Amino acid sequence: MQLSSLLQRFNEPETLKMAKLGRELRAKGFDITDLSLGEPDFDTPDHIKLAAKKAIDDNFSHYTPVAGYLDLREAICAKLKRDNGLDYTPDQIMVSTGAKQSIFNTVMAIVDAGEEVIIPTPYWVTYSEIVKMAGGVVKFVNTTLANGYKITPAELEAAITPATKLFMFSSPCNPSGAVYSKEELSALADVFKKHPGIFIMSDEIYEFINYVGNHESIASFDFLKDRVILINGLSKGYAMTGWRLGYIAAHPAIAKACEKIQGQTTSGTNAVTQRAAIAALTGDMKPTEAMVNEFTNRRKKVMELAQDIPGMECSQPEGAFYVFPKVNNYFGKSDGEEKIENADDLCMYLLNKAHVSTVTGKAFGEPNCIRISFANSMENIEKGFAKIKEALAKLV
Repeated sequence: MQLSSLLQRFNEPETLKMAKLGRELRAKGFDITDLSLGEPDFDTPDHIKLAAKKAIDDNFSHYTPVAGYLDLREAICAKLKRDNGLDYTPDQIMVSTGAKQSIFNTVMAIVDAGEEVIIPTPYWVTYSEIVKMAGGVVKFVNTTLANGYKITPAELEAAITPATKLFMFSSPCNPSGAVYSKEELSALADVFKKHPGIFIMSDEIYEFINYVGNHESIASFDFLKDRVILINGLSKGYAMTGWRLGYIAAHPAIAKACEKIQGQTTSGTNAVTQRAAIAALTGDMKPTEAMVNEFTNRRKKVMELAQDIPGMECSQPEGAFYVFPKVNNYFGKSDGEEKIENADDLCMYLLNKAHVSTVTGKAFGEPNCIRISFANSMENIEKGFAKIKEALAKLV
């Protein structure tokens, strides 16, 4: 069967692959502890659900504008002003079926075949694959644990060439938990100021899950704002992963380009979700604050558990809900049956022997690490780490 060569350009997301393997083992009767997926284990707040129910009763069951309802785009503008001090107008907002589609639209609207896209590692798995789908050239910049897995101005400057078209990053970062300060963003912005042809995609989906202070956006620098495509959505901060709503804030020309692309793929985002999104963006933030407080407690516990495992080197995440330990101390070791050559092997070993699902760091551009999510109950976190510690102790 001859299918498109496009399928050979990119890979299946490793995060979804591990979740799938975990479900398959669970279906066979194994007690799998899932520490792989980036999904808050909280239910959507009641006031958001009530808005969705009302939308159904009010017959929001028809096609929606491709860019999103005007009052939703106005609510997004109000949120960006309230939380981020950023001024946008509704014609600069484009609503999509999840932040992933917003990223897809952005790359397709900006990147031509052969143009370079700089991505600091570690990075979210989908960035590079969407660039490949667009025919762009991925240019990774390897950051270090010593620098908190954040790109430096010197590293950025060295990576830029005449072919550079786009820079893609996230803060807070999935998977490392790195959060860029205002000063760090300012230093990067000064580099971009010297290269006016480069766009910047700033993924801020983990904005509210921040343990070190106020969220800062690179879009706050006026001289750079027209080149920044701010990505955000509802999945992480409002526990609305299954509702599927993301958005961009960008120059009107970029927003219009993304609207054109989306008009030929999914068209407008789900009507009921959009009405619920207005309630989320304009309503009570106490449920989000409670969720972040719980993540803060889990982060503390996870760091204690990780530091208690010999050979696991782990920095404390500043945001998001993952730890990203270096595990290369286990490479070359064996339990007598399986030999661990790399992070992929280690993740499969933990899945098959410890029955804990994690994600290989190779998928995020850092082959010496694995990603462990603490978007799970404290009970499951403690249970999962106990099984991980026991399994790793058998590797000699």
